[in-house]
Amino acid sequence: MTALQMFSLVAGLVGGLAMFLYGMNVMSGGLTKAAGGKLEAVLAKVTEHPIIAYLFGVGVTALVQSSSASTVMVVGLVNSGIMTLKQAVSVILGANLGTTFTAWLLSLNAISSDNFLINLLKPASFTPFLAIIGIGLYMFAKSDKKKNIGTILLGFSVLMFGMSSMSSAVSPLKEVDSFVDFLTTFSNPIIGFLVGIIFTMVIQSSAGTIGVLQALSLSVSVKYSMSIPVVVGAEVGTCITAILSSLGANKNGKRTALMHLYFNIIKASLFMIIFYTVNSFVHFAFMEEQSGMVGIAGIHTLINLVATPLMLPFAGLLVKLALKTIPIDEKEKKEQEENEAIRTLDERFLKNPPFALQQARQAAVEMATMSRDALVKAIGLINEFDPEIADEVDYLERKVDRYEDQLGTYLMKINSHHLGEEDSHTLSVLLHCITDYERISDHALNIMQKARNMSDNKRKFSPKAEIEMGVFSAAVQEIVELSLKSFENLDMVVAKEIEPLEETIDGIQKEVKRRHVRRLRKGKCTIEQGFDLSDIGTDFERIADHCSNIAVGIIEVNDDAYDAHGYLEALKADKREDFDKAVEFYERKYELPAVKY
Repeated sequence: MTALQMFSLVAGLVGGLAMFLYGMNVMSGGLTKAAGGKLEAVLAKVTEHPIIAYLFGVGVTALVQSSSASTVMVVGLVNSGIMTLKQAVSVILGANLGTTFTAWLLSLNAISSDNFLINLLKPASFTPFLAIIGIGLYMFAKSDKKKNIGTILLGFSVLMFGMSSMSSAVSPLKEVDSFVDFLTTFSNPIIGFLVGIIFTMVIQSSAGTIGVLQALSLSVSVKYSMSIPVVVGAEVGTCITAILSSLGANKNGKRTALMHLYFNIIKASLFMIIFYTVNSFVHFAFMEEQSGMVGIAGIHTLINLVATPLMLPFAGLLVKLALKTIPIDEKEKKEQEENEAIRTLDERFLKNPPFALQQARQAAVEMATMSRDALVKAIGLINEFDPEIADEVDYLERKVDRYEDQLGTYLMKINSHHLGEEDSHTLSVLLHCITDYERISDHALNIMQKARNMSDNKRKFSPKAEIEMGVFSAAVQEIVELSLKSFENLDMVVAKEIEPLEETIDGIQKEVKRRHVRRLRKGKCTIEQGFDLSDIGTDFERIADHCSNIAVGIIEVNDDAYDAHGYLEALKADKREDFDKAVEFYERKYELPAVKY
């Protein structure tokens, strides 16, 4: 073989492998986008039962065509605290079986028949048409769903073309004695096993290694004695992707990757020891037969079909091994408590923006709930101060600050990706609203600090002022509840109830101030009590303003606009009948009791 022929062969093999891996990556990405974040969301919910988690791991991996992709997904879910190590191990076991589907898909290339209908099943017969349909959908379809389908078809076509290119490139090698001799070294179990590990680690895909082996089997003689150790080695080598992904994860994320590695090492070691020990006595006749594409796929499936269900009842051992390797220390326990607020935001989810957005929305609702809780606790301190509850308000406020900081950064990262129209609306609402909820928690902290100052100086409101502030605080708590309900469900009907209540709260604040001035003139209140009342009333009024901002954000973003000032001016200028009726309803509901001075 001349140098030019060798160069052409290597270029064809490397180029085919590149197209094969790229096509697999494109197809996997298209399938993941088409799922719109639902795979991870469902995965996080179904993992309570080991059998269901195992079957779901099989299905997800078969769908996304990559055990590495599904394992990295699991690492992210464990890292964020959504999934426990015990739940993750069953999914990982299922992923090892699910990945064998790819080899069977590739084995369609081995179809050879004079029957026209059977020959149509061969990828070379139908992938050109899939490619044409795929590029048409990708270039001309308007909906994201159709574009994703186009991406899947294109990825599959490129994958199969890469497989065909590899097979064509290595075809001349069947006449080269030195290459055939080189392949026979794979028959040595140790050499074949190491080749499988190393090659898979380099290309980070067991499906890629098995695909290359299948491509070789179409052109040159690949016996079972050669293919078995390479396939088993690929099972171990594929763990590198999850290991690399876990480098930036917390300890639980690293433990998840280790469980994947330990399982494949145990599986491969037991198989190699048992199979080759028995073979040394029995001398399996099929070992010198041609494995072919179907035989290679069968080996891959059989190993996992036996190993993964057998390991399922002992999955806890993998968890214990991971915990022994990376034990839990006091520092980790403390970090888990401190980082609990932001554990749902994981960088790995950014590869799937719709799901990352779902996680961000969940975190934003948690943040809003904490702001509400901080306010309720702070209001309770006005009349009866409790240092422990005051500490809780302070803790919640600091936690909300962390949420707002992390969420803002995370949402901007999501915003750098392409999103559908509905997801873009959701992102805009979150960006508009998280600052308002952070400010509500700040006002809750202000109220707590004012209550502490009143307690320290033994000041209380007068009985009449206490009743009025009770009405005032009830109205404020309701508007916060309405904003939370509207925000959690993106409910525009509830959002439209907020502005009439906000206008009522403005009126309450003015009336409370007016009544205090009258009491002050009659000597029934002190100036210090007036400062307390004014400060808390200002916090109440500003909390209502932030709730109004949240409502307007939900309403206006839904209409593809955001102009809070313009919206409110138009609303009040129109004097809509339903708005006026809502204001009258809240004014009656929160009418201050009549007083005589």
